[in-house]
Amino acid sequence: MKESVIVTREQIQHWLLEHLAVALKLPAAQIDLHEPLARYGIDSQRVVALSGELERWLARPLSPTLLFEYPTVAALASHLAGEKAAPVELAAPTGSDEPIAIVGLACRFPGAPDARAYWDLLAGGRDAVREVPGERWDVDAYYDADPAAPGKTTTRRGGFLDGVDQFDPYFFGISPREALEMDPQQRMLLELTWEALEDAGTPAASLARSRTGVFVGISHNEYADLVRDAQGIGAQTGVGNALSIAANRTSYAFDFQGPSLAVDTACSSSLVATHLACRSLRSGESSLAIVAGANLLLSPEITISFSRAGLMSPDGRCKAFDARANGYVRGEGVGVVVLKPLARAQADGDAIYAVIRGSAMTQDGRSNGLMAPNPAAQEAVIRGACADARVAPADLQYVEAHGTGTLLGDPIELRALGAVVSAERPADRPCTVGSVKTNIGHLEAAAGIASLIKVALMMRHGVIPPSLHFERPNPDIPFEALRLRVPTRAEAWTGERLASISSFGFGGTNAHVVLASPPPRAEATRATVDADAPFVLPISARSEAALRALAARYLDRLAAGDVSAAD
Repeated sequence: MKESVIVTREQIQHWLLEHLAVALKLPAAQIDLHEPLARYGIDSQRVVALSGELERWLARPLSPTLLFEYPTVAALASHLAGEKAAPVELAAPTGSDEPIAIVGLACRFPGAPDARAYWDLLAGGRDAVREVPGERWDVDAYYDADPAAPGKTTTRRGGFLDGVDQFDPYFFGISPREALEMDPQQRMLLELTWEALEDAGTPAASLARSRTGVFVGISHNEYADLVRDAQGIGAQTGVGNALSIAANRTSYAFDFQGPSLAVDTACSSSLVATHLACRSLRSGESSLAIVAGANLLLSPEITISFSRAGLMSPDGRCKAFDARANGYVRGEGVGVVVLKPLARAQADGDAIYAVIRGSAMTQDGRSNGLMAPNPAAQEAVIRGACADARVAPADLQYVEAHGTGTLLGDPIELRALGAVVSAERPADRPCTVGSVKTNIGHLEAAAGIASLIKVALMMRHGVIPPSLHFERPNPDIPFEALRLRVPTRAEAWTGERLASISSFGFGGTNAHVVLASPPPRAEATRATVDADAPFVLPISARSEAALRALAARYLDRLAAGDVSAAD
């Protein structure tokens, strides 16, 4: 081989772009230096050929796996030019009791396409449960009031999203063909992670190769059978429908290199994911954490099973803590929060929604049945979370309950809660208890994240929303003795605020999280902005069509007087 050639990074980038442009039949200017070559259809055969040409040009031997180690033009050129990439390092441990700040969030829940709409729905006391949309399944064909009827549901209602089939694959460098084989839960997690980072004021690109962890609560995938039936098994069907990939694809898309895992503990999945994320941040394993929950209802099979088990509310209303409670209502949605150690969030000047002071997790063990709750385990998880948060249970002002609206489940939960929070609590200062399931249904794996976002918004706005459908207290819940009360209208919530959230899996895994209002200095971050002053609203998108659509949405909000500099 001839003597090797010394070239600069810029020369190598130019060479690679020119050769890729020929191979891809694309102008070199359209090839992104920072996108993996696999996104342009460069398969293993082309990689080997390109490596050989590059080896001859540089006149030095190259590993055929080089393009897998350095998958972008920029990374490959830097390596070949002798530049050393910065090593990925663990974050410094924060201390075992460091509070964790919620610095960004995004969601799509029934009746609420974004966090602003979600708060309006909660504060307005609206019920977003509706009849099963026709594009999901034929409710008339599957409904029967008789729970013994085979293959039938006993309910016609649920909490549903609109437009779950909508996705811009090019924004994330995904081909339309691959997008068709992807579970919509994966698609929505990508979109809402981007939105949550925007809300946190953190450019996604700034987190590339960081120890950002991804923790996703997810239990069901009802899309796999649908896509197989519609178009058969394709090359991306397996990856596109694996629950693990719901977390891993997010890490891949944003180049996060912290922990990345899907958590399935059934209905407590996303609150358990929150607990694990806080532990990861405190240990220094993660420097920042993306916590999410996802649940979509795309076929009737699980609803049929739960109907046969007698779990579904026949009238499609979640009547938590009420004497008329007759079962729960299934719901769907995706939520994402961005977590960061409090000290770092304050140093970065972040606007903080709420602070996670502590969390805990328990298991029911051998209760009265696999799906039967264990009151002692529920008490233990609340005590454990309060101990981790270093707060007295009697100081909790509000608890977002699991609150599914079952005749026996509600009394078991509130008796366990009351046993913990009532000690040393004055009779004239009862703990307020609510359940977002009365608004949007039970989001199962995403239920915990829906509750977490609800309480974070409550702390941001200083309001406790009403818990719906509470007319006659369940006679098996001695509210006064337990020092508990249920709000039936919106109430002001002022001063330092302390709340907690319960989430229980039907297999017995319980989680509890304690939240507090942010320090006053963090709350003042947004208040220093003059909301009436003129301001520039920069907008950007990755295509002209997307830019026009975004501009149109802002025009609608401006026309409604719904945008200010303080936002």
